[in-house]
Amino acid sequence: MNVELLVSMANDIAAFWDAEAGEGAAEGVRSHISRYWEPRMRREIIAHLQKGGAGLTSTARSAIEKLAPVA
Repeated sequence: MNVELLVSMANDIAAFWDAEAGEGAAEGVRSHISRYWEPRMRREIIAHLQKGGAGLTSTARSAIEKLAPVA
């Protein structure tokens, strides 16, 4: 999967949660990604964050940091 697409998707989800939840936005993003993204997508976005996370907004970055590693 294209990591730029995953970054864009994570940032779009974060923008929604920033507007809706304020302080709880990162948890909303984490929950959404955990529920709706397949394991391969989660592994790739976690790996991207571990490589520096270029392009991720602060809310998306915080959410991905909270994701449990996926086998």
